[in-house]
Amino acid sequence: MNSAPLNLARTLWPALALLAGALALFELTSIDLLLQDHLYNFTTRQWLIDGTAPLPRLFFYQAPKIFLILFAVSLLALLLGPARWRTFFHFPSPTDRRALLAVLLTLASGPALIGIGKAVTNIFCPSEISRYGGDVAYIRVFECYPPGQRPARRGRCFPAGHASGGFALLSLAALARTRRGQLTGISIGLALGGIMGVYQMLKGAHYLSHTVITALASWLIFLLWHHLATRLPLKASHPSTA
Repeated sequence: MNSAPLNLARTLWPALALLAGALALFELTSIDLLLQDHLYNFTTRQWLIDGTAPLPRLFFYQAPKIFLILFAVSLLALLLGPARWRTFFHFPSPTDRRALLAVLLTLASGPALIGIGKAVTNIFCPSEISRYGGDVAYIRVFECYPPGQRPARRGRCFPAGHASGGFALLSLAALARTRRGQLTGISIGLALGGIMGVYQMLKGAHYLSHTVITALASWLIFLLWHHLATRLPLKASHPSTA
């Protein structure tokens, strides 16, 4: 297997094309509702997972958030700490420091930017629409509310904020020196973000489209930071011999 690293910058246009295609697919079809119908019991009016159940909430909501915060703090300490720390973890060069910075900026800004998107799109979660026992009409991202059905409050459900933290780990690809390592980093981000996204879907907090769009947006955010970080004029640092 070819172990030469992938040129991550070359994924920009394919990722943009996938994002446009995904938006069109979910806008022109009813995939979201067809899938969500299988996750909701119309007789008992309950989702497959109770959002208030303590164990699922601990493992799939709270624990990933705590892990991501601790991981980001660790990266910050590694980036700003003594050079011997980076040498110990095999990140001694300016290129390694740029990669650490790209990952850290993605972890910090990805969920924040997704949060801004949630604030402006005015899309409600499945559990909030009338089809699933809520009180607002269902619309897609680029649709308008039917006359007389525009809700008084604003929806804050698109893109998927919770899963964005997991998908931010797609940026781990920047730390790898081989193609296999890059694919491993991408797999970790897809796995954690996917698990977090599916949990939200199973309790009626998001549609499939929210999770897919968030994954693609997170990759694009990472590519932006990776592009900027690789151009920083960092000098080589040397571990202290004291």
